[in-house]
Amino acid sequence: MAKLRLEDVADAAGVSKATVSRVINRRGYLSQKTINLVERTMKELNYRPNAIAQQMTTGKTQLIGILVPNVANPFFGELASALENRLFKMGYKVLVGNAQNDAVKESRYLQQLLNHQVDALIIATHNHNVEEYQNANLPIIAIDRYLRQDIPVVQSNNYAGGKLATETLIQRGATKIIHTDNLPSNQHDTQRKVAYETTMRSHQLTPTTYLTNFYGDHTDRVNVFNQLFDEHPDVDGIFASNDTDAALLLQIAHQRGYHLPNDLQIIGYDGTQASQLLAPDLATIVQPIANMANVAVDLLESRLKKQPLPASVVLPVTLREGATLRAK
Repeated sequence: MAKLRLEDVADAAGVSKATVSRVINRRGYLSQKTINLVERTMKELNYRPNAIAQQMTTGKTQLIGILVPNVANPFFGELASALENRLFKMGYKVLVGNAQNDAVKESRYLQQLLNHQVDALIIATHNHNVEEYQNANLPIIAIDRYLRQDIPVVQSNNYAGGKLATETLIQRGATKIIHTDNLPSNQHDTQRKVAYETTMRSHQLTPTTYLTNFYGDHTDRVNVFNQLFDEHPDVDGIFASNDTDAALLLQIAHQRGYHLPNDLQIIGYDGTQASQLLAPDLATIVQPIANMANVAVDLLESRLKKQPLPASVVLPVTLREGATLRAK
């Protein structure tokens, strides 16, 4: 059977080759009736446009690259899913790189994405000084990470979230509050910790932070959290920088005989659907993941159209009450 050509679609639809080409490449004015007719005809004939020819015509691949630190992290898994879903609806295909917080792996992923000639990048990784970002000559949007001055950043208000978590624990009667955080990869990763420490000192309370490597060995994190309880048996409040750690701390606290929320109160951070299913009692600071994804894609679309963009967009966070907090 001969390979179908553009002319075959045009003849079957009763339109010109140029009209079929405009429908395929979304160029020029087209009525919805014409679009529906041509697309229906292509489907009936099982005609598939030549992707290489489309790229040569439009100068675009319709590919968007997304890099995240680790899809196993519920926050970044849900963020990648929300981004892919929105981009798919807009006609883009998505290539996702799972950098696993490894700068070398991130650099290689970035090179591969650029070799695939993606139209743009959305970056949510946290490695610092990846040289390719300084020279990448294509539209880039960052999520919760500063890359360079001309790349817009979409983020939730990390400082406000850290302050809200700490203030809430204090208002509910906690005085010996400990913060657990990830090892920072750069100065922009510390806003929750800075907010916690500032808020504690403003209430004449002593801040104490335990740092862990979220992407390291699980046993190491368990050891650090056990050390926290060994060194501070009188702890009555914990603000964890992510829900995964908060759930682990909750488990260890139960094993050690703490009664929540009477003996100990815990607040997590992120508010993902996965954490809500796995630890439904956990109080947490909720990041607007779907909204962050939508704003990032909106900015990306504006950048592709060479429209002016803000340097950053900061979105509000909220507190989700839970049984790990005392009643107001």
